[in-house]
Amino acid sequence: MPEETTRRDFMKLAGAAAMGAAVGKHAAARQSASGGGRNIVFILTDDQRFDALGMLNPYFETPALDALVQNGILFERAFVTTSLCSPSRASILSGQYAHRHGVLDNSTLLSETTPTFPKELQRAGYETAYIGKWHMGGSTDAPQPGFDRWVSFRGQGVYVNPTFNIDGEQVKREGYVTDLITDYAEEFIRKPRATPFLLYVGHKAVHADFQPAPRHAGAYADRSYPRPDSMADTEENYRGKPEWVRAQRKSWHGVDGMYNGTTDFDRFTHEYGETLRAVDDSVARIVAALRETGQLDDTLIVFTSDNGFQFGEHGLIDKRTMYEASIRVPFIAHCPALFSGGQRRREMILNIDFAPTFIEAAGLSIPETVQGASFFGLLDGSRTDWRDAWLYEYFWERSFPQTPTVLGVRTDRYKFMQYHGVWDRYELYDLDSDPDERNNLLGDFMIATEGGTLDALISRQAKGETKEIYERMRAALGRLLDETGCAPEPDWRPPV
Repeated sequence: MPEETTRRDFMKLAGAAAMGAAVGKHAAARQSASGGGRNIVFILTDDQRFDALGMLNPYFETPALDALVQNGILFERAFVTTSLCSPSRASILSGQYAHRHGVLDNSTLLSETTPTFPKELQRAGYETAYIGKWHMGGSTDAPQPGFDRWVSFRGQGVYVNPTFNIDGEQVKREGYVTDLITDYAEEFIRKPRATPFLLYVGHKAVHADFQPAPRHAGAYADRSYPRPDSMADTEENYRGKPEWVRAQRKSWHGVDGMYNGTTDFDRFTHEYGETLRAVDDSVARIVAALRETGQLDDTLIVFTSDNGFQFGEHGLIDKRTMYEASIRVPFIAHCPALFSGGQRRREMILNIDFAPTFIEAAGLSIPETVQGASFFGLLDGSRTDWRDAWLYEYFWERSFPQTPTVLGVRTDRYKFMQYHGVWDRYELYDLDSDPDERNNLLGDFMIATEGGTLDALISRQAKGETKEIYERMRAALGRLLDETGCAPEPDWRPPV
């Protein structure tokens, strides 16, 4: 044990030193090249699937987003470290895992003392604006630290006729919320200024209950979203899956229960796609405003979502799980002055990487509080090294008890999910041969009420390559938990 601890500590320190040196080099080069920071427009949607782009999935119609990709970079493997709105949004702002910033559910406020990238940019002279859905706790819509301009609303807000908090004043507006958010964003872009700016646009869309703009209502009525194979309610489909997955079919987040039976699969997918259309319109307007003001080529535009969204995969809808449709998000970067368009990249980008990237893009030093890594060097070509594994965490919510706590690790090829608080299976997938996650390599091993832990059972009974992969991934999870400062109880089981 002492030898292993020493090795881990050494690797942790060596990795941190190397990452720090690389970040410092890139930041210095960025500042030298530009003489200061560039404008940043960050557009965040809510619950958008990674493939909810017309160029990836013909079901969707997103011409403005497709054009952004044609002139920018599509990162095909972007993920969230917690697939839940508020924890992910706090991770985006802070560059920290949920267990570090403390926002573990959708009710908790982000502490005003938490370091965030808007605070860093504001201190450096950026004019900063937050416009749209904040969604970290529903108890307040008051202006948050780090922003010179504040246009938001309480909690989830509404799609039609919202009341905004505008710099501390309550203002009732008539209209569709996505369009109104874009009005305020355009106004900020067109404002004359002598300093660089940060514009953070947080859309309510495409969060349920989906409500398309009147101009888009019914646009998808003749379309049919293909049911994924893993949606089938058959013994074969659920062979080797944890029992809680199939049991969730009739819950709020299952295909047979869908939001307490208030919708069905076709209406669900139709209204989702139609609601997304206004987001695409918004992107077109923001790009046009930047172009008309002569700022488009030199502005770093980043478009992504706070988490993914399941469309029937494994009989589930919504998010929270560690399955691919839940953790993967769309991610587009656009800045013609910095990189050429039409690129597709495969690096695994995390939501905790946005904060350090924006800080580096501004020519600033990245605070030690940040746990993510800046991908700015991937954009300008000055960086080639990148992560090969990362930690996922989701913490059980009393309001939605059907999904257990999960700690997991994903690499380029494998995914391991370790559940807590349930008598059930772990999951291990080879994503190269099984991208739809249907063959759980640990499916034969289910925890028993007696006879030791599931880890011990697998270690005793697993054979050959499966045992080797499991032990390697289990060790990787332990290493990542240690490096990120998460202190779980990996063998914890509920009291009998």
